[in-house]
Amino acid sequence: MGAPTGEFNFTRLERVIFGPGKVAMLANEMERRELKRAVVVTGKTLGSSSLLGKVTSALGSRCMAVYKGAQQHVPLKTVRELIDEMKRNDADCLVSFGGGSPIDTAKVAAASILTGREAGAGAHHIDFGSSSARVDAGRDLVEIAIPTTLSAGEYTPAGGVTNEDTRVKGGVVDPRLQPRTVINDPELTIETPQWLWVATGMRALDHAVEAIYSIRHQLISDTLAVKAIAMLMEHLPASIRTSGDETLAHRGHCQMAAWFSIFGGMNTRFGVSHALGHQIGPRWDVAHGITSCITMPHAMRFMAGIAPERFAPIAEALGVRFDTGSPRPGALECADRVARFIAQFDVPHTLKDAGVPHNEIHQIAATVLDEVERSKVVDRPVTREDVVSLLEAAYA
Repeated sequence: MGAPTGEFNFTRLERVIFGPGKVAMLANEMERRELKRAVVVTGKTLGSSSLLGKVTSALGSRCMAVYKGAQQHVPLKTVRELIDEMKRNDADCLVSFGGGSPIDTAKVAAASILTGREAGAGAHHIDFGSSSARVDAGRDLVEIAIPTTLSAGEYTPAGGVTNEDTRVKGGVVDPRLQPRTVINDPELTIETPQWLWVATGMRALDHAVEAIYSIRHQLISDTLAVKAIAMLMEHLPASIRTSGDETLAHRGHCQMAAWFSIFGGMNTRFGVSHALGHQIGPRWDVAHGITSCITMPHAMRFMAGIAPERFAPIAEALGVRFDTGSPRPGALECADRVARFIAQFDVPHTLKDAGVPHNEIHQIAATVLDEVERSKVVDRPVTREDVVSLLEAAYA
């Protein structure tokens, strides 16, 4: 046994505030950071919800505008609209309120403001290696994230954006895009549709699983990912089957699990399931949480044939017996266990269920393969045939 060796790079996240009613702390954060002119970024549904008032009330006179146009997969036009809103109001802060869509819309718009480049310029497959790159320290734009789903995008300095013409999703990465404060208030999740809450919970589970079996995995990321898996298995079902304060408690634990699931993500990066989801989502307008519901068990079976020994922490979290001398059966049982967990929820379980045309699924193989090759988290080269086989398995 050798001593651990390596490095762990942190993002610029400075504070996570969690608990019922904690949205009120937004006022303190604005004061502490001497921020005066905030634009709230949200989507149409939350934009017409009474919950928005809790955010704007906490901001008070510092709320200069509310942009309600954030959309799934972040089409470029919405980023351009937000940039215009920011410029009109001379914003010094963005407060993203909702799921991954408003959070990423804010990030991509901030990237354009900070770099002086056209919205979405330079967007490509997300390279987490750029999350610690040197940038102009004199230019900054603070984002405070108030998530209402479990997608966990608020914990990364990367934002996804979709070219509406090609339906291909790329991303921008810049250390300055990391939200500095995250406020996890389970009271603000009460209007999140159950299917979305569950699906994004599966996205968090996908983060944890793929962080653990990544070739770049580390002890700190393994430890937190194991806890995330165990917490999601316990609290996600209860978070939609209880009521009142009990629901808030379970949702609060789910929010913590989402944080843990992606804590080491900038270091471990993610694998085949994420690469599939990044292209399935915008190509056929499938929510990223739903793509994880569909692709995760198949990606796990694929990795069980490549690196089954790295499934030991996953097995620990799932309560699956695992023989280190013969790890593949245990790794495959982990995949089956996750598939059974997903099956209890009313979400699509196949690409066919999600309305994806079978005759089109091969069209994304090259783009998926390119992302997998760039991520360098799999022990051997992944072939086009591998990707096509995974897509076929996910369809049926």
